[in-house]
Amino acid sequence: MADNNQQNNQQNAPQEDVGRLRQVRRDKLTELQAAGRDPFQIVKYDQTHHTKEVRDNFEALEFVAPVDEEGKAVIVPMSDIPSDKLVSLAGRMMSKRVMGKASFANLQDRDGRMQLYVSRNDLGDEAYADFKKMDIGDIIGVKGFAFRTKTGEISVHVKELVLLSKSLMPLPEKFHGLTDTEIRYRQRYVDLIMNEDVKETFKKRSAILREIRNFLADRDFMEVETPMLVENAGGAAARPFITHYNALDEERKLRISLELYLKRLIVGGLERVYEIGRVFRNEGVDTRHNPEFTLMELYQAYTDYEGMMELTESMFRYLAEKVCGTTQIKYGDNIIDLGKPFERLTMNDAIKKYTGIDFDTVKTDEEAKALAKEKGIEFEDRHTKGDIINLFFEEFCEKNLIQPTFIMDHPLAISPLTKKKPSDPEKVERFELFINTWEMCNAYSELNDPIDQRERFAAQDANAAAGDEEAEHTDEDFLNALEVGMAPTGGIGYGIDRLCMLLTDSATIRDVLLFPTLKSSK
Repeated sequence: MADNNQQNNQQNAPQEDVGRLRQVRRDKLTELQAAGRDPFQIVKYDQTHHTKEVRDNFEALEFVAPVDEEGKAVIVPMSDIPSDKLVSLAGRMMSKRVMGKASFANLQDRDGRMQLYVSRNDLGDEAYADFKKMDIGDIIGVKGFAFRTKTGEISVHVKELVLLSKSLMPLPEKFHGLTDTEIRYRQRYVDLIMNEDVKETFKKRSAILREIRNFLADRDFMEVETPMLVENAGGAAARPFITHYNALDEERKLRISLELYLKRLIVGGLERVYEIGRVFRNEGVDTRHNPEFTLMELYQAYTDYEGMMELTESMFRYLAEKVCGTTQIKYGDNIIDLGKPFERLTMNDAIKKYTGIDFDTVKTDEEAKALAKEKGIEFEDRHTKGDIINLFFEEFCEKNLIQPTFIMDHPLAISPLTKKKPSDPEKVERFELFINTWEMCNAYSELNDPIDQRERFAAQDANAAAGDEEAEHTDEDFLNALEVGMAPTGGIGYGIDRLCMLLTDSATIRDVLLFPTLKSSK
């Protein structure tokens, strides 16, 4: 048999060594099964505590074993230990150090690790021999009592130990861990076992989603669900994934946005609705983009984009305090201050601030294109002044927006679902929130004029006919809903994955997705 203390580095070990170690583990399983002790036949285990609970409640749980006249600990039968002092833990064995009649091991569960003291005197000869044959990675259950070792470490003195599941694949070696990025993303289950910080990131992601729901519940929002397979993938500028609905023998698209269905619910009188769900965009993969990602959109009747700014600023501050315990968020080398009022700039004012060019004085598409040529910005013939403004903003402004900044009043040409500003019909009542140079959300005073909306859809149809694969298309049922009548409404969409990146100080979107999109391994 192989040395039970050995841990193999799965990433670097030759394939034949991994195969040999796997065979050793399979042989051990075969022995157990032949003896009628197949761990895979165990269906449940009475787990009374997690490791954190033992640490947090140690003073109440601690049991001090009696000693004999020579000061040696007396073996106490489990039946003589008070029931309120017994703990039952279950988890993965991450290390083991055998020292003759007594051993130490580490058990890892959902909350962390706990040192175990395991002795032959407590378990008996046969059970202790079984323990010595167990491998790193095996899932075990232990019963015993909490105590402090001579070095002061909170530990569990094991009185009973059972193998709950046999690990047939060696884990990465503990000193080097799982560091290969490709393996980490493909084998997230191993990544979660080996890297505690990864597990904490996803716990925090779960907390972020929980607190978003709590925040919106306090504001009387209703959570809803809308279709993923749609005839018309509208609500955003993106290329959709296309599939085939066999039962209907019709083409369907995976949704790229939640917007148009949620607005139908505003028409229906629900007034405050939101959805957190997956959307799908047939685009590239980089540090901030994944083809499928989590989007939250919410719509509130009888408010506008100013109301959405207040809600957004309040929610981001609330999430930072609840999830991170502070409004001073560290991301990379920057400290992001979510506690002070967010800066507000119009898109044209932002361009003027960082380039000196005032697009409010530019009157024609030709003037705008001339400025683009002068600054080396590439554009297409079909682009208008509004498109050029957006290209200028992306090139010269976004990289400067580290602290929270609302960029407001976008060009009409790039905002087909947004109300025009009464004071300037070339602009719309829209904002995007930028933090750490990223767009964190996109909000509108929603367009509720069905005649205006039809005209804008027609312009999008023309763009699609000219080759724009990201253009929207006319949605007749949505126009019908608008004709029924939609109240003045504020709406907003949040990229949940980027929000999680910000609040967990994660470098890429893949670090906050449990199973990011990867190219198939051949």
